[in-house]
Amino acid sequence: MATDYLQVGTMKRIARFIALLCVATSCWLIHVAMGEPAASLHVPPSTFLPTMENKRPTSAISPPGMVVIPGGEFSMGCKDPRSMPHGGHEAMEDCRPIHRVYVDAFWMDRTDVTNAEFARFVRSTGYVTVAERKPRPENFPGVDPAKLVPGSAVFSPPPRPVALNDYTQWWSYVPGANWRHPQGPSSNIEGRSSYPVVQVAYEDAAAYAKWAGKRLPTEAEWEFAARGGLTGKSYAWGDEMLDDGSFMANTHQGSFPDHDSADDGYAGISPVSSFRPNGYGLYDITGNVWQWTSDWYRPDYYASLIASARIAINPHGPATSNDPEEPGVLKRVQRGGSFLCTEQYCTRYIVGTRGKGEVASPTNHVGFRCVRDLSTRSRTQNR
Repeated sequence: MATDYLQVGTMKRIARFIALLCVATSCWLIHVAMGEPAASLHVPPSTFLPTMENKRPTSAISPPGMVVIPGGEFSMGCKDPRSMPHGGHEAMEDCRPIHRVYVDAFWMDRTDVTNAEFARFVRSTGYVTVAERKPRPENFPGVDPAKLVPGSAVFSPPPRPVALNDYTQWWSYVPGANWRHPQGPSSNIEGRSSYPVVQVAYEDAAAYAKWAGKRLPTEAEWEFAARGGLTGKSYAWGDEMLDDGSFMANTHQGSFPDHDSADDGYAGISPVSSFRPNGYGLYDITGNVWQWTSDWYRPDYYASLIASARIAINPHGPATSNDPEEPGVLKRVQRGGSFLCTEQYCTRYIVGTRGKGEVASPTNHVGFRCVRDLSTRSRTQNR
């Protein structure tokens, strides 16, 4: 069924359809896979200065399943990782200049939101996710309306090695794929209550967060939390991909995209808390599934911050979205990478790097976690 669906129309139309529905999320599409840099920002990298944590609150009792993140001042961003072991081929220019940021203390979910937690939300509210709704014809001009059926994008490894310049060789739009059926109608989440929920678009994640009395993290909050108190490290646990020979996150080993050798113990998605937590007690803050943040995506945002203030105070991201690679497509920042990230194609498990996702494009490698304000102190954008 999915194969017949993908044969409708021209390849250009199919690629655009898939991109709008799913894959504008994580691995920077064809020209990045070929080793070409993203839009050059021509901004010099700067230096990581020490993280200065706020004094940890002693009286605050964390809500169930959440940990307190002390907040403070830190250097945000990423140096060019191409000279690093396992750093991959991308310059990550949208992650520079490295700049100083201050965030207030907050609570953050210890893990990604799980299938069990999302199911409770759906039972309580009757919420219908984006992937379960019929796509609107006006959003997909030129596509036969009869083919606009509910569904989502699914990673399907090809049977043999392929060139990495055409993501449609491993991504397919699958009718009937949604959070209950992450890989299509024949799949389900039985026995997977502790796995992160996937196939959630941005508005699905935001709706859950509101219901839970929480919100999605800003990009700055996410990175402060992911660093776990460390300064300028490549990963959430330090500077080495392996820690004393042990994998610290669920990523892709073997030949991408056709074969995951599962050296980390998992071929595909893993249950939450399968790897050791970072310094703040956060599990799977990188790897396993991408995590939505509330910030709009712009590759020049860091440059604008450093031009306007010495330290950005609780930044909430730019006012508008702009991805020069897909003008007019609204995207939010995603963080952390997924079980598909690999130095062969996408190294965005490096903690200071950035992903981007079209807001209405759920996939089976994108989830989320939530935060809650610890303080009601009013927030400003910059100092």
